[in-house]
Amino acid sequence: MQREIFQRLERIDQLIRIKATGTPTELANKLGISERSVYEYLNLMKEFGAPIKFNSYRQSYYYDQEGSFNISFQRKN
Repeated sequence: MQREIFQRLERIDQLIRIKATGTPTELANKLGISERSVYEYLNLMKEFGAPIKFNSYRQSYYYDQEGSFNISFQRKN
């Protein structure tokens, strides 16, 4: 279950970075989840500092600043 959550967050991040999410309904269809779940994922990402905005002209989410959303373990050297 948790693996699916991380995979969805990674997929959303990828789609946001290439500005190819589409509308919330289209993003939900791409991910195979409900539109409500899309909003929950986006809100979670925003809570962790992701500067997510929606471009109504392009009909896609995007990051207001350059970057990516990463969830991983990093070893100290």
